[in-house]
Amino acid sequence: MAEDVLKPGPRNLITDVEGISVGNATDDKVETGVTVLRCDHAYVASADVRGGAPGTREIDVLSPENLVGRADAFVLTGGSVFGLAAADGAASALSVDGVGLKLSNKGPAIPIVPAAVLHDLANDGDKDWGETPPYRALGMEAARSAGAEFALGSIGAGRGAMAGLVKGGLGSASLMLESGVAVGALVAANPVGSVYMEDGETFHAWAYEIGDEFGGRKPPETRESAEPFPGESRLHMRFEAGANTTLAIVATNADLTNVETKRMAMMAHDGIARAIRPAHSPFDGDIVFAVATAKAELPSDPPPLRHGLVARIAAAASDCLTRAIARAVYEAAR
Repeated sequence: MAEDVLKPGPRNLITDVEGISVGNATDDKVETGVTVLRCDHAYVASADVRGGAPGTREIDVLSPENLVGRADAFVLTGGSVFGLAAADGAASALSVDGVGLKLSNKGPAIPIVPAAVLHDLANDGDKDWGETPPYRALGMEAARSAGAEFALGSIGAGRGAMAGLVKGGLGSASLMLESGVAVGALVAANPVGSVYMEDGETFHAWAYEIGDEFGGRKPPETRESAEPFPGESRLHMRFEAGANTTLAIVATNADLTNVETKRMAMMAHDGIARAIRPAHSPFDGDIVFAVATAKAELPSDPPPLRHGLVARIAAAASDCLTRAIARAVYEAAR
């Protein structure tokens, strides 16, 4: 692993991790959308919540002390509490395909579909939907459209997202390791904090950029301020509880356990903190899901070697998330 050469996969998307696909559904009239990550099988998964205002579904089922610890799909969605219905739509689409737990010979398949929402209800889209919010239909559409290629920026769960007072969006990135291990990240970036340095143009994530994936801009010569809300930046943040969040999924093809995926989710939060300032505030609902497809086998013995490999994979996933956040904002602005 020490000799790994870090480079993106062929798509520079989370779908470079074999065994997963991503679909987007967007309602431009409402200015909202849904993104669904589908798993080829019920893969080992976990979640870690760090934000102070989360909106989630089926998080506890992934906890290491509980029974299932696996997921068939994940939903990232706009719509705040209304957006949770997107998981109903995705679950229905998967169940029709026979995806999910089968507890007896009777009854439908029961998909495990954890979900997290961001708040995009304050934008200019038409929210006069009465008793039928669009999210269940969008969830079904996103699940059915999942594939290896998907767009970034103002699409899917990133359609109505904001990063401070600039456009947020949907982002993704990947890394391929020479050992055969792949990692990737998918994010809907809607944070209260800023993704930019004091010049308002250079991403905090600039040092992690590979090629010119988010514009190639280098930092200004002036030193970044130690003030957490430097200069005018505090005027460009939305200090409203529940109005902001960064929703992310990190993935690897390594055969991680449920406990190891939990550690990957925890470490991946560092990727948010490197790309957004401040991160994990009381106003954000930041959450990271982690999933392992088990296509690449890691050695079990000796334990210190395996622990080191897990740490290496999780660190790479964290770097992918840093890059994915910058790509989300960069692509939304294009």
